[in-house]
Amino acid sequence: MDISIRDARPADARDIVTIIRESAAEDQEHSPVTEAYVADYLASPGSWILIADAEGRAAGLLSYSIRPGLFHAAPSCLIELLIVRRDVRGRGAGSALMKALLSRTAALGCAEVSVSTMPDDAGALRFYRRHGLSEACVFLERHNFEGQPPAGN
Repeated sequence: MDISIRDARPADARDIVTIIRESAAEDQEHSPVTEAYVADYLASPGSWILIADAEGRAAGLLSYSIRPGLFHAAPSCLIELLIVRRDVRGRGAGSALMKALLSRTAALGCAEVSVSTMPDDAGALRFYRRHGLSEACVFLERHNFEGQPPAGN
């Protein structure tokens, strides 16, 4: 399969929403992402999306942000989402996205690339390890949903 990697454009918003919602549905979840939100995301400084094109369509995406890193005195990259459509998984799109990102972050002088995944997702852990990432810390998060009391209450 011939795969090409490129930066997402505003015209990709529909495909990006579709890929994210398909992925969420596989996990019996729902993503509220919209084309308008994707456009805002793409316009945000420090946020990017790479698209993997294969067989004439968007086969996957990798969204990431680059921010100043105080400890290393160099930029740091956070991978937010890496999704490959189910029908093209295992054919190199995910690896092509990772290689493109790692090349880009090296050129930018990023001190580190981070990603979080579920601790029981053996496939994701294997994938990221294969690309040189390792467990370096525990990543904690708190989801802020409407109607939830503020922390400490």
